[in-house]
Amino acid sequence: MTAAPPPLEDADVPAWWQALGIPGLFDVHVHFLPPRMQAKVWAQFDNAGPLIGRPWPIRYRGSEEERVEQLRELGVRRFTALSYAHVPGMAESLNDWAADFADRVPESLRSATFFPEPGVAEYVARRLERGVEVFKVHVQVGAFDLRDPALDPVWGLLAEAGTPVVVHAGSGPVATEFTGPGPLCAVLERHPRLTAVIAHMGAPEYLDFLQMAERFERTYLDTTMAFTGFFEDAAPFPADLVPRLEALGDKVLLGTDFPTIPYPYAHQLEAVEALGLGERWLRRVCWDNGAALFG
Repeated sequence: MTAAPPPLEDADVPAWWQALGIPGLFDVHVHFLPPRMQAKVWAQFDNAGPLIGRPWPIRYRGSEEERVEQLRELGVRRFTALSYAHVPGMAESLNDWAADFADRVPESLRSATFFPEPGVAEYVARRLERGVEVFKVHVQVGAFDLRDPALDPVWGLLAEAGTPVVVHAGSGPVATEFTGPGPLCAVLERHPRLTAVIAHMGAPEYLDFLQMAERFERTYLDTTMAFTGFFEDAAPFPADLVPRLEALGDKVLLGTDFPTIPYPYAHQLEAVEALGLGERWLRRVCWDNGAALFG
């Protein structure tokens, strides 16, 4: 346990991270989207759509300004604004919006996405030149294979630049022909210096993705929704893998999926602490590792 009790409600969060002796929280898996797209995404969750698979009541539905202020009140000092394209011709409009968001919200990392389409290497290169700090791809929603030949030059660009990409490749919450560890492992074998952040600890294929983080120098795991009661019901994290997380401490990053979560933000922190891996590990996960990776 930390010097402060585990945070049960959001009001408890600042005292919790202050007791750890860190300057705040560094959350690598936060979503901010253009308002119309945000509404459509939430509608999919409200309807428990085919890629959701279960009721998923969304906790944080305020305006963009309200959600930014909620993160500030929690003490989230740095966070991403992840979007993801699911059809050709969509990525660059999302990237324009995210660039404007980063200009307006200083805590936000400059975030972007891409899709396997003509010209993808060219616009990714332009975004790198303009200072994008993190990319996001979601193979379940995007319905594409990470090994698509159109993406091979993109992986090369990102590996050379060292710019992280958050990849939702695990088969949760609903498996498709594009999910699972195989495609990402093949990409990493071809581009071993790629900085990949595996979303959701790779749920439910935890072991396979953990092994990737152990094997590849610049492959990380984010905690997004893992260990929470909501995920443990459907895809429990294997207890025998917890000691390996401690050994992998420098490569585990705090992620939450804010705002599209069905419980208080505090519960993600409570669940991570409940692993019992100690204050030093928590400091690294909640701040140090993100600060070291992104600067």
